[in-house]
Amino acid sequence: MIDLVAEQSPLGGLERWLHDPRVTEVMVNAGRDIWVERDGSLHHVGQMRTATLLATIEHLLAPLGRRLDRSHPTVDARLPDGARLCATIEPVAIDGPSLTIRRFPERHIPLDAFAAAPVLALLRQLVQRRCNVVVSGATSSGKTTLLNALAHEVEAGSRIITLEDVAELRLAHPHVVRLETREATPDGVGAITLAHLLRTALRMRPDRLVVGEVRGPEAIHLLHALNTGHDGSLSTVHANSAADALDRLAGLVAQEANGWPMSAAQHHVARAIDMVVHVERVADGTRRVAEVAEVLPAAHGSTCGVRLLADRSSVVAIAERVRR
Repeated sequence: MIDLVAEQSPLGGLERWLHDPRVTEVMVNAGRDIWVERDGSLHHVGQMRTATLLATIEHLLAPLGRRLDRSHPTVDARLPDGARLCATIEPVAIDGPSLTIRRFPERHIPLDAFAAAPVLALLRQLVQRRCNVVVSGATSSGKTTLLNALAHEVEAGSRIITLEDVAELRLAHPHVVRLETREATPDGVGAITLAHLLRTALRMRPDRLVVGEVRGPEAIHLLHALNTGHDGSLSTVHANSAADALDRLAGLVAQEANGWPMSAAQHHVARAIDMVVHVERVADGTRRVAEVAEVLPAAHGSTCGVRLLADRSSVVAIAERVRR
């Protein structure tokens, strides 16, 4: 049922879930149905009118200077409290406008929430020994949260520069510089891309680079940086497994570097990335590390591969071999 009284508020009644600390995502589908993710599970919690949803989206976007209309029917934005907003309207939203607000935990989630002791020891050594690590996983699998936890292990004397499309990282570290991309504006102000930010960050004396998500031309710039002495960097990529993460990175590099064969892109990836940590969300909604893989050199004419690490006996040996 539609709560007409609750809809009189500026957020159209959605605040009852946005203020619930157990709710991590609020979604409105087809301009009507309200769903929330609470404690890792999805729940249908009510309905709202399409006009109310459009007014709510406008209320959220107005202070940010962002627009949503038929000429710009999608928008991604960061709300003042750090939550991420994504909204769509016609013509791309066929059944009606949609709104998704993803909230991030205010408290720091420690690394041991993701893995048992043997894997935890390996992850800590990888960060401490300045391995270049890629965190892979599906949408909403916990990549950003795990990245936060890994960065918490970085020594206090390091300067960390983060680069994101929409700033989500909240690193518990004393020396952090946060950079965020900007879309082109309707009045002609140009976009600032992740590739642009990465070139800027390299002039800011980073000890470690943390890239929220690699999904475009910035891949080749990041790998160039990692191959020129910027060890200990962290990034994420959408993928179904550790091996798929390497293939995705190689594909992004080959797409941007015109004329490069795939074998050259794979070789570039294998030289830049030391380890891949794959995270997944299990049936009960918890996130956990599913794979920790060492990146193997790409032999001539073959793809770069991975070697999965499964027991504690390999922890010190692998870390020593990766970064002597």
